Amino acid sequence: MRINWNLIKGVFLLGLVVFLYAFSSHKNNSRSVTKVAVQFIGNENVYITTEMVNKLLIQNQEQLYNLPKDNLDLKEMEFLLESDDMIKSAQVYLTVNGEVRTRIEQKQPIARVYSDATFYIDEEGLWMPLSPQHSARVPLVTGVVEKENLEAVYTMALKVYRDSFLKTYITEIHQNENKEISLKMRLLDFEVLVGTLENLDEKMKNLKAFYQKAKKDKVLDVYKSVNLQFESQVVCTKK
Repeated sequence: MRINWNLIKGVFLLGLVVFLYAFSSHKNNSRSVTKVAVQFIGNENVYITTEMVNKLLIQNQEQLYNLPKDNLDLKEMEFLLESDDMIKSAQVYLTVNGEVRTRIEQKQPIARVYSDATFYIDEEGLWMPLSPQHSARVPLVTGVVEKENLEAVYTMALKVYRDSFLKTYITEIHQNENKEISLKMRLLDFEVLVGTLENLDEKMKNLKAFYQKAKKDKVLDVYKSVNLQFESQVVCTKK
């Protein structure tokens, strides 16, 4: 019987490669975490710091820097980060040298409620706590505001946030007990009465037209209220 040495060599080499790969993979996975790197995306204002992210991870992964890499639950780490009220989304992954990298997208505040409680409303209409790191330059929301019912003030705040004119000039959104809205404008004394948010686009269009005309005529400072609640017209009351 003739022995096929080439086949034996091939099987031996294949087994050696599999062994070395398994050994290398096991050794790599058994390495401890060496570093945690945090990257913030999508927002130049930092409401949560690298130190705060590290603290969240370490609190929920005991002795993070001493854990073998294969003991880390990356999905669980992402879930824990995203449970923070300032974080919109998180991605966590490992590098071959044992570095944990996290990509954090923060929530974007569009208004700041100053009522019975003080907090931000984010761009998805959710509650967001104030940050000790940065104060967002967004309109104040005052009056009767309930954390569990932000629909009307959120709709108005989002309209302001997405419109360059309103974003420049609207400084306060006020909601009364009937969920009716009024606005205050930068450097002007008059109150803008919006009422309900029915036909909001048309009301804001009328406000812009009024502002441009009154500014041209230099009469912006003679009014105490500007009422947008009447269809296709703006009713002004002088001081």
